[in-house]
Amino acid sequence: MDEQPRYRAWFQSIEDPDERYELHEIVYRSRTGALLEVVHDLAELRKVPPEEWKRRFERREHATRWPFGSGVWGKKEWVLPGIDDENVVSMFEGNTNLFWAERYGKEFGLENLWIKQCGNSHTGSFKDLGMTVLVSQVKEMIARGVEIPAVACASTGDTSAALSAYAAAAGIPAVVFLPRGKVSVAQLIQPVANGAIVLELDTDFDGCMEIVQQVAERDGVYLANSMNSLRIEGQKTVGIEIVEQFEWKMPDWLVIPGGNLGNVSALAKGLDMLLDLGLVDTKPRIVCAQAEAANPLYLSYQRNFEVFEPIAARPTLANAIQIGNPVSIHKAIDALKRYDGIVEQASESELAEACARADRTGLFNCPHTGVALAAMEKLVARGVIGKDERVVVISTAHGLKFVDFKVKYHELRIEGIESQLPNPTIQLPARYETVRDEMLRQIERRFHT
Repeated sequence: MDEQPRYRAWFQSIEDPDERYELHEIVYRSRTGALLEVVHDLAELRKVPPEEWKRRFERREHATRWPFGSGVWGKKEWVLPGIDDENVVSMFEGNTNLFWAERYGKEFGLENLWIKQCGNSHTGSFKDLGMTVLVSQVKEMIARGVEIPAVACASTGDTSAALSAYAAAAGIPAVVFLPRGKVSVAQLIQPVANGAIVLELDTDFDGCMEIVQQVAERDGVYLANSMNSLRIEGQKTVGIEIVEQFEWKMPDWLVIPGGNLGNVSALAKGLDMLLDLGLVDTKPRIVCAQAEAANPLYLSYQRNFEVFEPIAARPTLANAIQIGNPVSIHKAIDALKRYDGIVEQASESELAEACARADRTGLFNCPHTGVALAAMEKLVARGVIGKDERVVVISTAHGLKFVDFKVKYHELRIEGIESQLPNPTIQLPARYETVRDEMLRQIERRFHT
């Protein structure tokens, strides 16, 4: 009789594989200050044949058996194999749709363009994928007797929304640190409504990040930002999910916006597992897209990653990636090197117009996705991305969280940008003839000229 696998995982220094910690230990960095990563016992995972993993994942998708219907927890053995099911905190996140952007892609010659709609999730962003894992592990730790007074994060909006929702579902206190005046109303109200302690600070995201790390170190709250590699374990499932949706075929390109850069390393980590465990045998190329106003990774890429220098990030419409000193920089650079990666940037005008063009074809993405779309368009125009290649752009959040940006674009109120595709409302008196004449005029002008 074949020996049954004993799935297990642990924290490990990215610099020293001999430096290990149990997942229930409160530790974020190695003894030398390097980031940690969650490492799985691949020898045990290999005891299950690749085709059986595929069948298992497909069988669990959208299932009602707890907690496997989640796109994250359907891959539990690859994420947190040792956690008790009763301590999983899940909103059945993941399993988000791939949108075939046929009309949008044809505008610049791409026949095989897809948008991974991660914003179609409980709190409206891909951050749910990582937060379900982190909060579940915290619940497990508390059940084991570990003293954790609260879970805290610095955020530009989406992380705080995810943390507050999952912590509320688990009954765990949450504290969020936000840069005052730099978060949309839709994002701000989410942690407020979920009962988190919301602290708006007179600084930017990097300043909030400094404070939350001090609080975690000195006051015992548990850190929930992406430097905590538990978050990466959930976020890595987006890459696995995309490949599964393509019937276990890799796309040629994956394009993802980057701010704190945990998402870049997470994407690569999921692909690594598919390759290491034999479910696929080809590699895509990864593009990390940055806003020109907050582009430290792009500047490093321009120098072949030989030097990285933090910058003072300037204001950008893509405020969630307005980060000048990304925590996961070294992990991201390593991931890009392994996946023949490219870093491209987008100006404020480029990201706004890319969003508008995509919206005109049925999408409704956030400005951060606009950065990725603009970067992708530029690479297609330069011939880097071939027009016959399969491209997936990862949309990180729902556009409804950024309605102020959308409204200002269409009302021509974004400073420094002359909107190319504005669609302001038309205000008319309530008279049939006037309404009919204007309606017919607009139909003719927009669709028949």
